[in-house]
Amino acid sequence: MKQLSNTQKQHLRRLANELRPAVQIGKNGLTDQIHTTVDHELNAHELIKIKFMDFKEEKRQLTESLVETSNGTLISLVGNVAILYREQSDPEKRQIKLPN
Repeated sequence: MKQLSNTQKQHLRRLANELRPAVQIGKNGLTDQIHTTVDHELNAHELIKIKFMDFKEEKRQLTESLVETSNGTLISLVGNVAILYREQSDPEKRQIKLPN
């Protein structure tokens, strides 16, 4: 994944304000189903929110693991919500246009 500029990250944070969490991490932690769901949601939407219901103390490590396995980019981690972005590989299916 390419590095995003601060301007691009700010743009994505603004877009994420309206989003509801697509994935919730509960008492089971990071399961294969969570990894599959994150990958599917990033393919479908490019920008998603992940809410930590449990594991609030380990949220940074869990988020880093999700970023690695999904080949995404961490946009922000505020409170118990992480915002992840992964550009759609098919240019025709891209929904988000990043500023330069």
